Amino acid sequence: MDVLLLSRLQFALTIMFHYLFPPLTIGLGVVLVYLEGQHLRTGDPRYHAAAKFWTRIFGLNFALGVVTGIVMEFEFGTNWAVYSRYVGDVFGSALAAEGIFAFFLESGFLSILLFGWDRVGPKMHFFATLMVCVGGIFSSVWIVVANSWQQTPAGFVLREHEVNGIIFERAEITDFWTMVFNPSSMQRLTHVLIGAVILGAFFVMSISAWYLLKGRHRDFAERSFRGGLLLGTVASLAQLAAGHWQADNVAEYQPAKLAAFEGLYETKAGAEAYVFGWPDDESRTVKFGLPVPKLLSLLVHQDPDATVVGLDDLEESYGKPPVWLSFQAYHLMVAIGMTFIGSTLFACVLLWRGTLFETRWLLWFFVGAVVLAFTANEAGWVAAEVGRQPWIVYPTVVNGEVTGGLRTSDGLSEAVTAEQVLGSIIMFGLVYGLLFVLWIFLLNHKIQAGPEPVADQSQGHGGVIEAATGRVDHHRSLTDVKRT
Repeated sequence: MDVLLLSRLQFALTIMFHYLFPPLTIGLGVVLVYLEGQHLRTGDPRYHAAAKFWTRIFGLNFALGVVTGIVMEFEFGTNWAVYSRYVGDVFGSALAAEGIFAFFLESGFLSILLFGWDRVGPKMHFFATLMVCVGGIFSSVWIVVANSWQQTPAGFVLREHEVNGIIFERAEITDFWTMVFNPSSMQRLTHVLIGAVILGAFFVMSISAWYLLKGRHRDFAERSFRGGLLLGTVASLAQLAAGHWQADNVAEYQPAKLAAFEGLYETKAGAEAYVFGWPDDESRTVKFGLPVPKLLSLLVHQDPDATVVGLDDLEESYGKPPVWLSFQAYHLMVAIGMTFIGSTLFACVLLWRGTLFETRWLLWFFVGAVVLAFTANEAGWVAAEVGRQPWIVYPTVVNGEVTGGLRTSDGLSEAVTAEQVLGSIIMFGLVYGLLFVLWIFLLNHKIQAGPEPVADQSQGHGGVIEAATGRVDHHRSLTDVKRT
């Protein structure tokens, strides 16, 4: 058994399970702020009822996100001690900032958000909701900054230290703000936050579409779906631009990763981009693929005949990433993104025509599309992390000379054995499996319960995100009619 492979699998298991929850809490946090703000502005009780419904779901996801996130901090010390020593000065400052400015902010106001509905005034409750939302976004900022520094290190110097006769290198910050605004942090942060908004929008549309198909809470569901659709459409189109911006950054600072994403084994003028394919390392070609001629050169250099550097000229300096997995994860993310653009635009046309809520097959698509949104977020993480291998901290290459960087194989703890890591993988797999079942059970329970009834069923004017406003309990209404 290979302790390196097992340690990477363990970290992938824990972080990918954890990453189910933070993007969703960020997206729902934005929705909650809007709903409570609209309730303060209009006094419409439907906004209040909607905010309480989505808050219950928000609280469930927030709790699981915190529980699963703590595990990774211990893994840095147990499995990746050399890595932790190398990046400790950089990560220590970023994670301390996350704790001070983000986690304590959102956790400090979380109890008011969840339990303060009848204990504090609406203005105070709105403020608490805003702080929880801002805290979640701030938390993602510092986590993305730390991760981006690994991809494009800046604002540091390597210094040698000696402890008990052992000499090691440690990255130490020389310019905090250069570290924060490293060459990829803003592109990566934009990409991540838009992905979170997309997930939140499709989550709202999924539940709303299910209610519509079942004939429950129709007023609530229609208004929710409209708002989620508008948000999802805008965010999906914005992600197309943000993704291109991020890809340009990868082409400039991590060219070997881009070559792996595109299956570009050889440097080529007028390089094609593949819609899909099967990279083969032996033949160094993409088999069974559908290429678009010269598209990659056009996207990277805005010139269809420009030369794009392939792995043959990059492997000596950067090493060779796992091409097949990088290629497939990247293309899966892009394919889902394009599917979202097409489906939301089509749904907008049907909404304009007034036939959207009668198009049952499309509503069923949106019920399941939230799974695609989760998948796209996970695939993006896999592409970013696998594509930078064999480096855990990416190097800087100038004129063929590699400066800095830490290989993944050099970041392992020396005291951990393969048997210990395998045992922890089995344990985490069982625990996370139970947590997943519990999450689905509780989520289903809250969805089945639905939003609380509201006394005022008058129709109000809509806003930008009608993402869960209003409610009509149709089952109760029909019962009352029959009794009358």
